[in-house]
Amino acid sequence: MHIEAFYNYCLSLPGTAEDFPFDEQTLVFKVMGKMFALTDVDEFESINLKCDPIKALELRAEYEEIKPGYHMNKKHWNSVDTTGSLEDDFILELIKHSYDLVVAKLPPKNRATLAR
Repeated sequence: MHIEAFYNYCLSLPGTAEDFPFDEQTLVFKVMGKMFALTDVDEFESINLKCDPIKALELRAEYEEIKPGYHMNKKHWNSVDTTGSLEDDFILELIKHSYDLVVAKLPPKNRATLAR
């Protein structure tokens, strides 16, 4: 996957904003102020994505390109290798899963705003 595809897809999701809250290299995508994806813009070798804990374990067991989230809560975050053999469409599905998990935890009023 190329960083442009990642960037454009994340920004296409309703309510998404980009940010650099940690440093000048770590691009973070948030929905309504809550993180759902982050990556190093200089290297773009992996993406950290939120994941359902059970699904996270299954994905890690099935794909060597998916590991516990680097510098994140390992139960809820995966690091997904963008340079390996994972198909772009599959990575996009993982991004959408992360986004959906965050949206599901938002207050109803915020979720309603996104649905418009």
